[in-house]
Amino acid sequence: MSVALVTGATGLVGSHVVDRLLADGWSVRALARSPELARAQLASEVDVWHGDVLDEHSFERAASGCHVVFHAAANIIARGGWDAFRATNIDGTRNAIAAAASAGARLLHVSSVAVYGSATRYDLAKVGRRTDELAPLPVLHDRAHYARSKRESEDLVFRAHVEGRVWATAIRPDVIYGPRDRQFVPRMARLIGVGPLPIPLLRGGRSIMAIVHAANVAEGAVLAATSDVAGGKAYNLANDYDVTVRRFFELAGLGLGRRPMFVPMPMWAAKGALRGAKWLARVVSGGTFRMVSAAAIDFVSDDNPFSSERAKRELGWSPSVRPEVGIPEAFRWWRENKRARP
Repeated sequence: MSVALVTGATGLVGSHVVDRLLADGWSVRALARSPELARAQLASEVDVWHGDVLDEHSFERAASGCHVVFHAAANIIARGGWDAFRATNIDGTRNAIAAAASAGARLLHVSSVAVYGSATRYDLAKVGRRTDELAPLPVLHDRAHYARSKRESEDLVFRAHVEGRVWATAIRPDVIYGPRDRQFVPRMARLIGVGPLPIPLLRGGRSIMAIVHAANVAEGAVLAATSDVAGGKAYNLANDYDVTVRRFFELAGLGLGRRPMFVPMPMWAAKGALRGAKWLARVVSGGTFRMVSAAAIDFVSDDNPFSSERAKRELGWSPSVRPEVGIPEAFRWWRENKRARP
């Protein structure tokens, strides 16, 4: 029986990787800072090891005897600026490499499409192409802490592979949703549930969203980790199914038991409102309050810019969870569990 160690096993991606591995007959370990909390959230078959991705020794002990290390632990929103992102996302990945190398295990690194930058990812669409794994990676802004940390952690992983220290591969999801989501689904659910206020639709809500179901990401992760061809490569897992903005909110409403209201909004009005809101926020908060960015407008007004053809072609990635099932399920889960979650 194959044995896997999963970091971030109680998070969105990590928990779905655990589910996929168990369904496929793997023996699964989870590295957890709080074993009691992890045992309460994970299936009883999971062997929980006490440790931390920032503690190299506990990491190596947990990885001993494993065939694959699935490194899903990461800071997505961290207080403390660059140092907070660097610690978990870069130093933690450095320890993941060392742990996998010590165990003679493969390493699957969960990266992100953030490595492509927030604006240049749309550049290829202007010439009729999508952003794939061969797209040039732009220089990132110093304040793009998450993107920088994922780019640097990827660099560590692929350098270790090239140097022969470990067999490694990486996946790059875009915005992930599904049961146990603590970020995207809660924000969208609150937008639908604020009452009689309508949801503004840019470009008629016809834009294709850059979203992917967590279970489909987990399927791709296991395929990459177990496919020889994946060594030293990154794979976008960013196009499981095409879902328009309007259809997304309609399906989300089914899960919430609410029918969302819509109102058309022209692009000039959205950009003008964004400029005004940013100005007001700077005045009121002295520049400390972060608001919706221009990238968020791109997210709901431009089509998904990414290509996942490499994963489908080389790994045989064929996502099993369709949006008409996955989206209502994710929002239903949030509705039923929101009071029990942090």
